[in-house]
Amino acid sequence: MRFSRTLIPTAKEAPSDAVLPSHIYLLRAGFIQSVGAGLYNFLPLGKRSLDRVRQVVKEELDAAGCQEVDLAFVTPAELWRESGRFEKYGKELLRFTDRKENEFVLGPTHEEMMVNLVRQSVKSYKQLPLHLYQIKTKFRDEIRPRFGLMRGREFLMEDGYSFHKDEEDMKREFEHMEATYSRIFTRLGLDFRVVEADSGAIGGSGSKEFMVLAESGEDEIVICDGCDYGANVEAAVRAPREAPSYEEGEEPIMSPGDFHTPDTKTIEALADFFHIDSHHLIKAVAQKARYDEGREEIVLFFLRGNDDLEETKACNAVGANELVDVSEEELRAAGLTPGYMGFIGLPEGIEYRIDRELKGESNLIMGANREEYHRVGVTVPDFGEHFADLVTVKAGDRCAHCGGRLSTTRGIEVGHIFQLGTRYSEPLGATFLDENGKSRPFVMGTYGIGVSRLLAAIIEQHHDDRGCIWTRESAPFDLEIVVSNIANDEEREAAEKLYRTLRERGVEVLLDDRKERFGFKMKDFELIGIPLGIVVGKKLSEGKVELIVRDGLERMDLSLDEAVEAVLERV
Repeated sequence: MRFSRTLIPTAKEAPSDAVLPSHIYLLRAGFIQSVGAGLYNFLPLGKRSLDRVRQVVKEELDAAGCQEVDLAFVTPAELWRESGRFEKYGKELLRFTDRKENEFVLGPTHEEMMVNLVRQSVKSYKQLPLHLYQIKTKFRDEIRPRFGLMRGREFLMEDGYSFHKDEEDMKREFEHMEATYSRIFTRLGLDFRVVEADSGAIGGSGSKEFMVLAESGEDEIVICDGCDYGANVEAAVRAPREAPSYEEGEEPIMSPGDFHTPDTKTIEALADFFHIDSHHLIKAVAQKARYDEGREEIVLFFLRGNDDLEETKACNAVGANELVDVSEEELRAAGLTPGYMGFIGLPEGIEYRIDRELKGESNLIMGANREEYHRVGVTVPDFGEHFADLVTVKAGDRCAHCGGRLSTTRGIEVGHIFQLGTRYSEPLGATFLDENGKSRPFVMGTYGIGVSRLLAAIIEQHHDDRGCIWTRESAPFDLEIVVSNIANDEEREAAEKLYRTLRERGVEVLLDDRKERFGFKMKDFELIGIPLGIVVGKKLSEGKVELIVRDGLERMDLSLDEAVEAVLERV
């Protein structure tokens, strides 16, 4: 392809709202064009990179035995009501009606549609297992679309769905897809980590995320320095936190009872009042939980004073759609005492959860549920279903698997796999006949890759202060040939010969044949970030051209024949 005949609108500056390198460079290098909040056009370079990434995904899925389909983008709302997600999914689900007042949604994911397809087509265990996937545009009405392709409203996604006769076979496919996805991201040249994750609005019994390691990532992930454990902070677990060490005879001893504690509504004030480490205190975090059909209720979460509540864990612990702040006025109206709340003596009907690490612990202090009083010497009995994992795992905590030290880093989620079980097949009535002729619901897995997001993730990991540095499998072209002076017949003819020769050998080549200054063209080469470049310039008089490796800008002078072989070796 010739630069002079291709739409590549490079720019010196990016819009002021672009802050991440991927957003800045994809706009400046002419890969994408913004048309609205979270909405982007893919220009020729962007479409080529998107297609190449899509092809890697397709090749690996096809090789893994998956079958590609293409489902309708517009989904009947009734299917979402059958699954119970129409209300639960929230405002990110774009709902609309047609001229006949039929309700539809724009699919952010297609579990319901795929189950509907299979329940009409698969009747017997003999047709299982089955794995269907699509690579298709999705829409999610993000409240704050930002960071370019990283968090857009419209995006290209691979979503796959597997159907099995039992849990064992579903878990086999889950592991198979973990390996398949790992091959995809390895081929794309990404440094990534597979981590335990929260299943969110998709649901199911377990899930894993594929995180591209990048400081610009929106997700915080926890990793262990002693084993391969990794988890999104929303799902991370730890070994129980150890109590502070004390000199002999200095460990606090408390006689059970209520203690007058004026003006001690915070953990910090309470720790100062008793001259005690906050490890021995129980904090109460009040939230308002929102459920389907607009139902709301106040929920209290109790955890150690030196821990923080992890909101996703808390939300899952009470089965809520979301948690929001609650005012002191609302707490008092419910019979609660802000700043002095504890799980013993709560008003009737108040829902609560206690962090599971507190079970059986003693010598603690918490609110006494009356103004200016705390209860000391508290022992936490077994409250059964009221216990849950609620804490945010922090750097320095110990690994629950090996005891190693945990640390945190940032990541970009590019893939997610779920063990769904019968989460969708049961409510949607999707069944098959087993070996004994009995009707059973399909056991499912679901799998997704953010294909368009991958372009941003690649650039977040692979760029410098000059522009993009595309990996071999994701680049719009394998090679860019830059003619130093297009008016020089010898340079132009040598470049044309190289262009024809390499294209005949299967190399994707962009020929910069523009009537522009050499420096201007080289800045575009660096900005666009094609992995290899050949400069045909003044050294041609010596029979040489310059080969440039974009990653690191390594340069070498080679003869024309040597340049061809060097390119072929690398491509």
